[in-house]
Amino acid sequence: MRSQSPRVQAEPSLAMQAYIQIRNKILKGEISLGQAVSRRGFAAELGMSLVPVAEAIQRLEAEGMLESLPRVGTRVRIPSANDVRDRYIIREALEVQCARLFCERASQAERQELSAMALRLDKTARQNSNDDNTQFEFQSFHVRFHMRIAECTGCIPLYDMLEKNQVLTFNWLCDVVTETQMPAHWHSDLTKVLSAGDPDAAALAMGKHIRTRMKDIQSAIAERFGADLSWIHRRQEAVSMDELFLKASFRRQRRSASKTTTATR
Repeated sequence: MRSQSPRVQAEPSLAMQAYIQIRNKILKGEISLGQAVSRRGFAAELGMSLVPVAEAIQRLEAEGMLESLPRVGTRVRIPSANDVRDRYIIREALEVQCARLFCERASQAERQELSAMALRLDKTARQNSNDDNTQFEFQSFHVRFHMRIAECTGCIPLYDMLEKNQVLTFNWLCDVVTETQMPAHWHSDLTKVLSAGDPDAAALAMGKHIRTRMKDIQSAIAERFGADLSWIHRRQEAVSMDELFLKASFRRQRRSASKTTTATR
């Protein structure tokens, strides 16, 4: 009887290698927001041809980390207030559901594991290291913390949607470039609510957790790049979906009434 050969793990393609290396340079802050990038420069630096580098850059553009503009070329994208808001809206929708399902389904061992991860996150955040490698490791672990919550729900499509929408990576980019500080015990406090057995409370806690970062990052980007974000401060801290729906319906009715009045004159 023949012995089976061990399974050989395929090497990442050159395009994937280029994608990971360029992406990590951006997330480490080695390439800053708004900085121009060169396909030829990356190809020379990585020892590759232009083809895999071009594929990597195209993928990073699709994920919103790079952008190509006429007469400007390719550069690291500077997120607008709307970019931040929209990504956080998507993230909140996905992670609030993750929090609810984690509260309902996670085992005791998974709750303890998440609690340990939260303690490590909060401890590292308090150290406030400016070292690029330390920050990279911290943000990598931060993403794993949130993805672990999704994984413990047992809902594979929900996990995949959170991963494929790249909302956590986008938030990571904003965290790195704006250097905003996380509140003390932030993840430990969140984990306590997620593990307490009340799905509604877990959902509310996760929503607040995410919206707090959105406001901080929008303000930091406005300060750094001079964008006008005065509309942020005119909005309420949180507006329910029902309120948004009613306001939208009211605006549509007003527009419809206005058109009817104009037509009858």
